[in-house]
Amino acid sequence: MYQLDVPFYFYGLGLLPLLWVAYFIVVGWKRRAQNRFAQYGLMEKLSPHRSKFKPALKLLMLSLGIVLLIIGLVNPKIGTQLETVKREGVDIVFAVDVSKSMLAEDVAPNRLEKSKRLVSAIINHLASDRVGIIAYAAQAIPQLPITTDYGAAKMFLQALNTDMLSSQGTALDAALDLSGTYFDDEDQTNRVVFLISDGEDHSEEGASAAQRASDMGIKIFTFGVGSDEGGPIPIKRKGVVESYKKDMQGETVITKRNVIILQEIAAAAEGEYTDGNDTQAVVDFVTETLKNMDKKEFDAKKYVSYKDQFQTFLLAGFLLILLELFLFETKTKWVQRLNLFNEK
Repeated sequence: MYQLDVPFYFYGLGLLPLLWVAYFIVVGWKRRAQNRFAQYGLMEKLSPHRSKFKPALKLLMLSLGIVLLIIGLVNPKIGTQLETVKREGVDIVFAVDVSKSMLAEDVAPNRLEKSKRLVSAIINHLASDRVGIIAYAAQAIPQLPITTDYGAAKMFLQALNTDMLSSQGTALDAALDLSGTYFDDEDQTNRVVFLISDGEDHSEEGASAAQRASDMGIKIFTFGVGSDEGGPIPIKRKGVVESYKKDMQGETVITKRNVIILQEIAAAAEGEYTDGNDTQAVVDFVTETLKNMDKKEFDAKKYVSYKDQFQTFLLAGFLLILLELFLFETKTKWVQRLNLFNEK
């Protein structure tokens, strides 16, 4: 495990393109200046010891030296001591709808991105709870098992997209049935599923699956994203809308949020429905709900000691820049004696 002490310094990498542009400008200016005095072949004879590749080598060494110095300033830290700590929390499974209807832009920027931001905001306000992630459309697939690693959760969350499942449609029952397999602790007093969706259910078995989950002691809270008026599903290419999804009759499909189904699912599993378009309201609701739940104590691994690694990067960076200063642009004699390119 590692940490970055001052990641702000990574912005310094923006200097590299400027350095490369300046290098090519100078090389072009030198070549034009030389051409005013003599032809290229004659210049080769006038300066036979000038190396062709060393200027580029010097640029590479300088660039690499700058990169290492910047990494040193960022100060990466590597965990050196891992301890088991006691935590109390609730096991939470996020079931996120990734069907094509989630591409509708009736909420900005679209329903899926809104859902991802909603889940991320909830995770930011969690304390010691464990989280897992499920993605579903016509079928459901596990994305992240129950974990306390919120960083990993956010990484898997951002990877969710509507192309990850080949079969389209929305089967809420598949997501709820799969979520039941995430809870393997019989002593867990509170098992929670947060279902984020626009409410479309092509299986029409969502309420039944919610009842099965309730029988297992799982509470389901639903968050509806999208508008009741609905919107078309854009078909984009390279970020540009080419057309909109159409039905068998050639009419543009208008997908609407189905609040009723989401309310029925929540009611069947002793949960509540909340408007997912209001992020702050959802976060406040989740925070208050989890606060009133019984917590389960569990063991978690945690790095409690980190060691600075900036010295290695700074030293290597300074050495490369120092070598670049003492590397002349003339040909190296032992390389000339090798006659690699049969120049003699």
